[in-house]
Amino acid sequence: MTDPQLAGWWPPHILRQQLGPLDPSRASPASVRRYQVFYGLDLPQRPRILSRLGLCRVLDYDLAVQAWWPEQPVGSLLLLHGYYDHMGLYRHLVDWGLSLNLAVLACDLPGHGLSSGAPASIRDFAEYQQVLQALLAEARRLALPAPWHLLGQSTGGAILVDHLLLGPPRAEPGRCLLLAPLVRPRNWRLSCALYHLLRPWLRQVPRSYGANSSDRQFLQFVRRGDPLQARILPLAWVGALERWIYRIEAAAPQAGPAPLIVQGGQDTTVDGPYNLQVLARKFAGPDVLHLPAARHHLANECPALRQQYLAWLAARL
Repeated sequence: MTDPQLAGWWPPHILRQQLGPLDPSRASPASVRRYQVFYGLDLPQRPRILSRLGLCRVLDYDLAVQAWWPEQPVGSLLLLHGYYDHMGLYRHLVDWGLSLNLAVLACDLPGHGLSSGAPASIRDFAEYQQVLQALLAEARRLALPAPWHLLGQSTGGAILVDHLLLGPPRAEPGRCLLLAPLVRPRNWRLSCALYHLLRPWLRQVPRSYGANSSDRQFLQFVRRGDPLQARILPLAWVGALERWIYRIEAAAPQAGPAPLIVQGGQDTTVDGPYNLQVLARKFAGPDVLHLPAARHHLANECPALRQQYLAWLAARL
């Protein structure tokens, strides 16, 4: 990763103006290449891949969508990132998917990364389901090969849980992979009380940063080096989360294939023990890997922990 002043693609709305629909036959602007190099999404260790970045219209959002193709893909991996994240932070998972000879498709959620929308906010979690449906439609339009495996980190995992419990039946085969999935955050009752106390007076509060990974270089980059990071917590997002939690906890159990779940024992972002209990009630026998030393941001945990859970997932795909 290089100095953002040298990246040449900032600010993100300027880059969005240069993008059209994701088209594998059309070369990307130079600014896209600089963006990919800045975040390591060019993956120089895999010189034979094809990569493209484009836009997809969802509701009133311009959604940034990015795809990577190996030479002969045998399936596909669709990625959904976590809250405050964006595609630029997920190069390890993109590289893992390509190592399995999977085409990889990802997007920035509304208000995140290169996508439009109020920073780090959402009007209702139902909009995330519209985003997921748009990503699936992009996979169909691009004729990505089956099976389609869905992978979500944290809030991305919440989107997939919602999809499995309340969405339409999946038409494409593939596993669902959940990394530290969000059902309730840690200390949710206190957070909820503070939300109701502050809501009449404030629209947002400053973001707090926790040590959500044991990779210190990643933590430093997020706090000081990433120009796509939001620095606020909009109370609208907390309210949308509260409504979503009630809906998910009231959802009927799912009889279909259970997801694969990875949960860290040192996670102080989501309430791992509570969330696993909820998911065990909602799905028939989910396969869970407990990593006692892992923290929340599994997509950017230290190499040893990443290798451990990615090998576990690969053996089950």
